[in-house]
Amino acid sequence: MLIQSRPVKVEERPVGSWLAATGLRLSDWFERWFPDAFALALVAVIIVYAACVAIGNSPIQTAQWFGAGFWDLVAFTMQMTMIIVSGYALATARPVYALIQRMATVPKNGRSAAAFVALFSMLSSLISWSFSLIFSGLLAREVAHRVRGADYRAMGAAGYLGVGSVWALGLSSSAALLMAAPASLPQSILQISGVIPLSQTLGLWQGMFIAAVLIVVSMLISFHSHPTLAYARDIEAMGVKYEPVAVPAGKLEKPGEWLEYSPLLTILISFFGAVYLVREVADKGPSVILELNHYIFAFLVAGLFLHWRPRFFVHAVTAAVPSVAGVLIQYPLYGGIVKMMTESGLAKDLAHFFVTVSTQHTFPVLVGVYSAFLGFFVPSAGGKWLIEAPYILDAAKSLHMHLGWVVQIYNATEALANLIHPFWMLPLLGILGLKARDIVGYSMLQFVIHVPLVLFLVWILTYTFG
Repeated sequence: MLIQSRPVKVEERPVGSWLAATGLRLSDWFERWFPDAFALALVAVIIVYAACVAIGNSPIQTAQWFGAGFWDLVAFTMQMTMIIVSGYALATARPVYALIQRMATVPKNGRSAAAFVALFSMLSSLISWSFSLIFSGLLAREVAHRVRGADYRAMGAAGYLGVGSVWALGLSSSAALLMAAPASLPQSILQISGVIPLSQTLGLWQGMFIAAVLIVVSMLISFHSHPTLAYARDIEAMGVKYEPVAVPAGKLEKPGEWLEYSPLLTILISFFGAVYLVREVADKGPSVILELNHYIFAFLVAGLFLHWRPRFFVHAVTAAVPSVAGVLIQYPLYGGIVKMMTESGLAKDLAHFFVTVSTQHTFPVLVGVYSAFLGFFVPSAGGKWLIEAPYILDAAKSLHMHLGWVVQIYNATEALANLIHPFWMLPLLGILGLKARDIVGYSMLQFVIHVPLVLFLVWILTYTFG
């Protein structure tokens, strides 16, 4: 006798591990309740404004600081716009895009896809956070398109892991590079610590150990939190239309278009740019190429050369422009927030409070908590370090702590806020065509595990110093 099995409802299908179930619940909750990144920035402005007034500042003066600070991040906003545009142009050149497509064929299922994108994001962020942000976004999009059962939300969160975890422990660490460059250090810091070479910050084995642990743990979370096929939402289900990079196939039709299709101009300009970069490295050392301006310029030159024809390069830039809308309108708001916090003394008061209640044993944890908390309102790692450093380094010196390790404590903890803060998500979200609420559920899962893990590591590893 044949026994007919009843159809299995979607709700009764296996979700996967408990991490997958938790990831789905968090993702559903944040998609429903998490505000748009622009609205969140406006809320942050109001919170900081109220806090500045609450500690005794004039409401009119605080508003004045906000207006003045609105323009402080104009240069940085332009840099971020250029890194997205130039990075996208480079990544969509035929040779580079072919490599990204080839890499996207490596994972064969949703779980391995999430772990693969996470690994690429984190390893590349140790070289450059900007490289990681752009190329991980493009890789996540290609993987989600090719791998059946790949959840687009989980792919986006995995592509963001580099900036949300280990980037500050790598070669583009703002704090470490600042401390190693005497010309960049204000006297308020220089008089306390002097110059701290990279060998005493990025070169410490303790920092490398933290990076290795975070990479392994983050990959495992990405792998086990990815939902099963029944619950995965692919790129189409998220309302995003996948469009492969179209390489223009136009040809010369009018005499006036000759220059647009001639590679002569791109070869010459690329040669000039390469000469400049080589001279900069020769004069200032290899680390100069990691500075954001040089990195953008290198992207621009390489993209121009690999597209070969001026018209093809312009076509790629035009395709990248819609991705920068969030950056252009939101970053100035954070400029106003930073100005209010620094001019009002709020940031200094917070730093002073955390430092004064510290002992040699609690110092790493309290500094980590403060750095992560301040990251929600001052998302620039370099700018935030300039606020914190005079108080933190002075206290560390009085407690006889290794000052290079203090910089690494900052580097390990300041990235924690990035996991759930939309500020650094914007370039990646523009490439993916998603909103912050779409990926923050999975990045929140990383956040709740990273916070106690990182705080424990910086605390226990402090005992390895004499």
